[in-house]
Amino acid sequence: GSSEERDGLETPRGGRPKRRAAKVALLYLQELAEELMSVCQPPAPGEAAPEPEPEPVQRKRRGRRKKEEDTDSDNPARDADFVPSQEVLQAEEEEEDEEGSDTLLSEASEPELEAPRGHSGRTAAAGKSKPQCRGLAPNGFHNSIMAPVEKSSSLTCSLREQKHSQWEFPDWIPVAHRWTCLSDSEAAPYLPAEEKSPLFSIQREGIKDDGALYRLNRFSSLQPHPERLDVSFFVGGPVWAMEWCPTPEGSAALQYVAVSCHRGMEETHSVSGLHSGPALLQLWGLGTLQTEQGSPSKARLAYAIAADYGCVWDMKFCPSGAWESPTAARTHPQMSRLGLLAAAFSDGRVVVYALPHPGALHHAKTTQVKDGSLHKHLICKVQCIATLQVGSIQAGNASECGQCFSLSWMPSKPHHHLAAGFYDGTVAVWNLLTKSLLQCVHQPDASLKLYPFQCFLAHDHAVRSIEWCKADSNFLVTVGSDRKIKFWDLRRLYEPINSIKRFLSTEVAWLLPYNGITVAQDNCYASYGLCGIHYIDAGYLGFKAYFVAPRKGTVWSISGSDWLNTVAAGDITGELVVAVLPDLAVNPLNVKRSSDRRFPVYKADLLPYNPDGPEGAEQALPRTHHYSEMVARSYIRFQDTDLRSFQNFSSREPMRRMHTQEVKAELSLDRLQLEALHKVRFSPNLDSQGWLVSGGQAGIVRAHCLAGLASGVGHQLLPECRARFSLLYGDTPSSPGPP
Repeated sequence: GSSEERDGLETPRGGRPKRRAAKVALLYLQELAEELMSVCQPPAPGEAAPEPEPEPVQRKRRGRRKKEEDTDSDNPARDADFVPSQEVLQAEEEEEDEEGSDTLLSEASEPELEAPRGHSGRTAAAGKSKPQCRGLAPNGFHNSIMAPVEKSSSLTCSLREQKHSQWEFPDWIPVAHRWTCLSDSEAAPYLPAEEKSPLFSIQREGIKDDGALYRLNRFSSLQPHPERLDVSFFVGGPVWAMEWCPTPEGSAALQYVAVSCHRGMEETHSVSGLHSGPALLQLWGLGTLQTEQGSPSKARLAYAIAADYGCVWDMKFCPSGAWESPTAARTHPQMSRLGLLAAAFSDGRVVVYALPHPGALHHAKTTQVKDGSLHKHLICKVQCIATLQVGSIQAGNASECGQCFSLSWMPSKPHHHLAAGFYDGTVAVWNLLTKSLLQCVHQPDASLKLYPFQCFLAHDHAVRSIEWCKADSNFLVTVGSDRKIKFWDLRRLYEPINSIKRFLSTEVAWLLPYNGITVAQDNCYASYGLCGIHYIDAGYLGFKAYFVAPRKGTVWSISGSDWLNTVAAGDITGELVVAVLPDLAVNPLNVKRSSDRRFPVYKADLLPYNPDGPEGAEQALPRTHHYSEMVARSYIRFQDTDLRSFQNFSSREPMRRMHTQEVKAELSLDRLQLEALHKVRFSPNLDSQGWLVSGGQAGIVRAHCLAGLASGVGHQLLPECRARFSLLYGDTPSSPGPP
């Protein structure tokens, strides 16, 4: 028995053969078969070659020794073609050492999510990864990691040409008399309570730390770093909603981010009831952002919208066709349109705003003041374009379904559908262009009240996130507090396409090229070691779950970049991590060393600070949930990674720190999590496709450029898109619509 285990090809519990030479031989055969195939696609189950790996385990012991003697891979005379070189053996050895933990995590996560009915395990195992790319890319990543990035960016560009529009909603233009500027006294109830940020410092990899501590005033920012380009600004409260304003490819337009935060640092809300009250939607201008060149000026608050509908849980911009040039010819009182923004409020309503370009609004409102002096920041009360609520004309009740927690705008033109998820598990879909008297009511203030044309009960509890499929708008996915993930076909709503129940999901990202979603999860139901980010197939291909990245604490937010084939996630421990996905059109079962695909953008740590205490005395963080006590005796340290290059990345300090965090991070739930990150968003725009914004409990929003990852993509696509944009609009477009 012991000699059989020593000499045989027995597959241990982890599923990896003990004989390294046999494994190399198997890889050789797979590559040889793939080279002979005319197309690089997984073979059909009926045509697939016999799978050599599981067979030695399934055969009877009687014939096993004879088979092993015939196929002894250590015999050079018999296995001349398969004798691995010293270089291959060394690479395999390093792979086994570094991949151990990742393999165990990935294999342990597979039972978490079984393939749906009708898909056998053989189908899932049939897919093989494409032939390996050799060598390193200029940014330091392996070419096998960068190949799906290049494929995804070109696919995104071509599909946006088909699915996106130059001009939509021509009647929804911002009008000056619907925007009323507020004075200091009028704006005060809407402003966040904190006038100064917590103390914080920034340590950048490769730059000597000068020990400087910063404290920002409300609505102010730091100067962008000249080398690393990162931007930091203080919005006044905990960030729970954030979104980039879309711009056309190649427009080189100014970039804007919409942000909403709670008014108080300790503010909490019950999910079961409705909440109304003052809120502030902030629009921040980040300047012209490019991959290799940031904005020369600070981030600034362009303007803010004062609302009375409670806090904002989610915001979404119209994906395309809502932006026009700031120089577009508009006659007063119309203003050039920046975008269309839908906001989900805690009083159960969804409100759609037509946002003007800041320059047009400033020009129109310079002299308009109700009483006293104009607030130093432009804060306005706005008559919205449309209010969306559940129910019908005969039985319209905003409280019927509870708070609205999630939104998703139809990603393909004409973008006329908007979906929202509510507390009671209801998903409602509105037709924004409807002329039906049963769905559209004109209000006295010239706005619209819209009722949904489609409602269905998707979950037994609150719908926490909802996302539309970008390739086909008939499909969407919902995740709820009932721990279920459901894929829906809007043409057949009597049952979901697939329903999966395993853990409590917080947010999902559906990247364009793939038939599945990347899910962030709460750690309350997760098995030990399996909390983090998973890729889950929608059910058509039958792939098992792919473990993208382990996380120790709750992952509050996740965002994906179609241009970069990449997801970013922020968690309760204050770490912003990015993972480059493999080509998930084929089975990720054979993806090796997933730890090489992820890296930290920065890590926020809360450290004790007591300037009045005796020097050299041991300091400890206060164990309190009160912001005033915490901010008086602590500061936040941001440790930034140098993202310009990934050369020798595995041996650099940020990577070592990240791997340590994944195993040994401590969660201090007995104090205020001032370092926690609540919202992360990748820029959807080609011109700024490498930029990422993040914000959390401290109210400090930071923007980083993944220059090393995005430079190759931008160099290829940007010149073509800019030439196309100039051809359509000219250098200074004067018409908002298509020529």
